[in-house]
Amino acid sequence: AFSYSRRAEQNRVWVGLAKETAHQLGTPLSSLVGWQEYLRQSERFHDEPIVEELGKDIKRLEIITERFSNIGSVPVLKAENLYQTTRNAIAYLESRVSRKVKFTIETDLPLDTPACINVPLFDWVVENICKNAVDAMDGRGSITLRLRAVKTRRQWWRRRTPRPQVAIDITDTGKGIPRNKLENVFTPGYTTKKRGWGLGLALARRIIDNYHEGRLFVKWSEVGKGTTFRLILNQ
Repeated sequence: AFSYSRRAEQNRVWVGLAKETAHQLGTPLSSLVGWQEYLRQSERFHDEPIVEELGKDIKRLEIITERFSNIGSVPVLKAENLYQTTRNAIAYLESRVSRKVKFTIETDLPLDTPACINVPLFDWVVENICKNAVDAMDGRGSITLRLRAVKTRRQWWRRRTPRPQVAIDITDTGKGIPRNKLENVFTPGYTTKKRGWGLGLALARRIIDNYHEGRLFVKWSEVGKGTTFRLILNQ
């Protein structure tokens, strides 16, 4: 009972911190929107590419703010085009990492295949895994996202037919994870980075397993060759 009470208190603290972060981001975000509008109306800067890029970064901050504000709330899941949503999720990151990192999306599914997801939270998971992959490759290598079908088996003790599922395999050519560390990567606070809180993958698993009723796990990893994370989602 004490352990449960302590976890509940920790969850309330994290939710409070997340919502306060979203609130604090609001003021500078509003200021940036104002500066963008000023530059857009300026004769000197209105045609400069920096104005468009500033707009993309503002949009990004708005998405991040929404993510923080939604923590602790029940997310709304909708049927979304999986291929297009995945492509959108990596587009921003792809343009802001080293050009020596190559992103590829492959699919064994029809391009209009849906998945039941919350887009801001799904984006968060994909970006987090890809950012970790970029770090593991020291800014040089390839990241492949492959969409595929998942065979679902009906258990004899369940009356309902299992929902069809799809998977996304995210594979990098990085350092790999030692076998005895595979489960640790999802433990809150575990990190191999000099800068980092070790919360990214823990939150990613919670988003997929708890909110999306799917699964997130390490499908394959070999030291010196790379790692594959698999996301399983309901359709």
